Amino acid sequence: MSQTTTTTTTRRELLPVDVVEDILGHLPVKSSTRFRGVSKSCDSIITDTTFITRHFKLNLNQSESLISTNTHSGYLLYTTKDENSSSSSKQLCTAVCNNDRTLTQVSSFEIPSFLNECKIVGFCNGLLCLASDEKELCHIIYLWNPSIRMFKKLLATPLTDEDTISVIGLAYNSQNNDFKILRLLSVFLGPEAEAEIYSLSTDSWRKVVISMEFLGGYEPNFGTIDIYPPCIFFNGALHSVAASSHHVFILSFNVNDESFREIMWPPTFLYCVPGYFTELALFKGSLAVFIYGNNHLGVLCHIWVMEEYGVAESWTRKYMVQMDWFWDGHFFGFADNGELLIKNAFGLVSIDLESQNQNILAIEGADWVGSTTNSMESLILLDGE
Repeated sequence: MSQTTTTTTTRRELLPVDVVEDILGHLPVKSSTRFRGVSKSCDSIITDTTFITRHFKLNLNQSESLISTNTHSGYLLYTTKDENSSSSSKQLCTAVCNNDRTLTQVSSFEIPSFLNECKIVGFCNGLLCLASDEKELCHIIYLWNPSIRMFKKLLATPLTDEDTISVIGLAYNSQNNDFKILRLLSVFLGPEAEAEIYSLSTDSWRKVVISMEFLGGYEPNFGTIDIYPPCIFFNGALHSVAASSHHVFILSFNVNDESFREIMWPPTFLYCVPGYFTELALFKGSLAVFIYGNNHLGVLCHIWVMEEYGVAESWTRKYMVQMDWFWDGHFFGFADNGELLIKNAFGLVSIDLESQNQNILAIEGADWVGSTTNSMESLILLDGE
């Protein structure tokens, strides 16, 4: 028995470290975290920043390569109350959108109780960003990696204006392999405004100035400029709707060079029409604007898509459909296949905009829904709490 143990130990010690790292690097996240308890050397490898980065990039490349297989129509992320629990605990679930319009749940994670009162303001490559709606707490932001059950608490600048809220977005900087958070104030009071940027790689906040005169979105007679959620990450940039009393545009923040720019609004007057509401979204891999409201005909829905990113002339109105059953519904964006996601009296529903065929999804009690092309997991935040 002693001889067998000695032989096994010797073989393990003779195994080159780079071979061990390569083996661990190709394991799923759950298996990798379990190997931390095998030995001190395995734990040291898995918690090393270089290994976490290599593991993340490998998983990211694998996730992107699977997108082109067309075996499904992306994934839905959603939060719902745990029906098997007597407490108020909530679950974050991920489901595959099958090509036959059914869903297959692939994961479920319990949301930490202290995050139940927070809302999800962004998600990207396995990380979620959450913040409180309460003004006195909205400067407290959390990064959460559900796959390893780790979170990181961040403190931004507390708000002093009671009429101001913050608009927050999460992005991944592919050039520097870094996650960034952009925090905008919902009201810009003049030709310049401050924004806050958090970098996970440096674990620090810093302030930057946005010149609205440079963007072209500010004129002295227009007064304040309001910023509206959501803040959507797409094509290496974060996007939010910005509007004054006479001008509306999309404020874009490039996460690689940290520059702000203005993207022109589609040529529609409906933004200023009473009773109409607007949200920014992604539609089949393109930036889109969803406009809906009530008129003498009922509820009308307009969907504009920017077919060539950044080119104002490429805005195209893809759909203008009557949706009487949508009034009082909640818009959750579009699924990866372009179907509209809403929550109405029937529950969570996906709608084929060509046929207007409704598909009631087998999800009960969802209070937040997001759509993504990949469902990757990572070891990011392994040094968190």
